[in-house]
Amino acid sequence: MQSHLIHYRLTFILQAILVLEIVVATWRQNWLAAVATIGIVLITLLPRFLKKFFHVLIPPEFALLAIVFVFAALFLGEIRGYYTRFWWWDIALHSSSGFLLGIIGFLLVYALNETEDIGVHMKPGFVAFFAFLFAFGIGAFWEIFEFSMDSFFSMNMQKEMLGDPSGLTDTMWDLIVDTLGALIISVLGYGYIKTAKNESFLTRWIRAFINGNPRFFNRHH
Repeated sequence: MQSHLIHYRLTFILQAILVLEIVVATWRQNWLAAVATIGIVLITLLPRFLKKFFHVLIPPEFALLAIVFVFAALFLGEIRGYYTRFWWWDIALHSSSGFLLGIIGFLLVYALNETEDIGVHMKPGFVAFFAFLFAFGIGAFWEIFEFSMDSFFSMNMQKEMLGDPSGLTDTMWDLIVDTLGALIISVLGYGYIKTAKNESFLTRWIRAFINGNPRFFNRHH
C-alpha cells in the first residue's frame, strides 16, 4: 500500500509539472507547446480512464513507468529539446520503449492465452515470440511515422546525425535498441511461464495484472 501511494504521488508531481508548463506556454502564447502538453497530460490519465470506464486495472508500477516514459519522450525530449541537447537521450528512450511495448505485448497475448472463453492455448515460446514481434512492430511503425513527419512537415523527428543527414543511422540504432529491449522482456516472460518461479519485476507486474483483472482469466477474488 505504501508503494502504491509513492507511485501515485510521483505521478501527481509529473502531472503538476505538465500543467505548469501549459500555463507558462499559454502565457507566452506558445500554442503549439501548450496543445502538445495538454495531449501529454491526457496520455498520463489513460490508466485512470481504463480503470474507471473499462474496469481494467493497470499495475501502478507499470503505469508510473509508462507515464515517466511519456514525460521523458514527449515533454523533455520534444518540447524541451533533450533529444538535441543530449546525444544519448533518443537511444535511452527507444531502449525503454522496447521494454514497455514488450510488456504490453506479453500481457495482451498472456491474457488471451489464459481466458478459457476464447479457447486459445499457445505454448510459452509463441507467447514470448508474439510479445517480441509486437514490440518490434510498433517500433518499426513509429520509425515510419517519424520519417513521414520529417518528409511532409519538415520536422527533425529522425534526429539527423553528423555525417548522415538522411536520418538512416538514427533510425537503425532506434530499431536495434527497440529490438534488444523487446528481446529481454520476451526472455523474462518466457521464463515466467515455463517455471512460474522467476522473481523478476515482470513477474510481479504480471501477477498484479492478473489479480487486478480476474475476469480476464476466469478467476474470482
